[in-house]
Amino acid sequence: MSASAGLRDSVRSYVPRALPLPHRSGQFVHVIERQLRMYRRFWLIFVAGFIEPLLFLGSIGIGVGRLIHTLPGPGGTPVDYAVYVAPGLLATSAMNGAVIDTTFGFFVNYKYGHVYDGMLATPMRVVDVAVGEVTWALLRGAAYSVVFLATMAALGYVSSPWAVFAAPVAVLIGMAFAAAGLAATTWMRSFVDFDYVNLALVPLFLFSGVFFPLTRYPGWLQAIIRWTPLYQGVELERRLVLGAIDPVMLLHLLYLVVMAVAGVLIASRRLQQRLQP
Repeated sequence: MSASAGLRDSVRSYVPRALPLPHRSGQFVHVIERQLRMYRRFWLIFVAGFIEPLLFLGSIGIGVGRLIHTLPGPGGTPVDYAVYVAPGLLATSAMNGAVIDTTFGFFVNYKYGHVYDGMLATPMRVVDVAVGEVTWALLRGAAYSVVFLATMAALGYVSSPWAVFAAPVAVLIGMAFAAAGLAATTWMRSFVDFDYVNLALVPLFLFSGVFFPLTRYPGWLQAIIRWTPLYQGVELERRLVLGAIDPVMLLHLLYLVVMAVAGVLIASRRLQQRLQP
């Protein structure tokens, strides 16, 4: 071995210990790549997310709509019941699609599959894992929402050009719930704890203004509902689809943005403690 080659090998062996190589950005993309490869085997689970909200729209929006007929929209103008319910189901679809992966899916990978132990043995950081999982859940929720919005348009439930922004808002809803779901899952110890997820999602689904205006509830319950996360998304989607634009929508947007950022920060810190104590 030449002297120059020996010197080069010595430098290579020394530099990683003294000067760690800078972290490469964009590592979270590999988490998304893994999810895509996995769902090629479980594609029926992915497809089910497209069908479920459509079944709700057909059974509740159309079936019950024949009994209720109309409800007052955001601007007070009466609208068909199916038209009223559809934006709420759009927001719910984004929520459910995001929560599934960041709660049940993440817990299985973390607790039993030890998937993230292998990821963190690479240049990936804990924050890359958190951002990657949230981004995947966001993409999945976005896919559900776009298909559902297209179905609404085909059925004639979209009455405003502002509805083009309903899909980006659905992405934001998915991001907010994905981040919150990921953060909450870091406290779960077993599958029994998933009962708490349902305990949170079912009341949100039933009492966030998806099916009836808030005026149908008692005053004290209205005050509580106005602070719930799904209500923010339902109000945004309904106003966009029906064209009832109001400055208060900015507050709903801010709520969801803060929820998303806070969820990612909490999840990253909690995962740092649990995966790399």
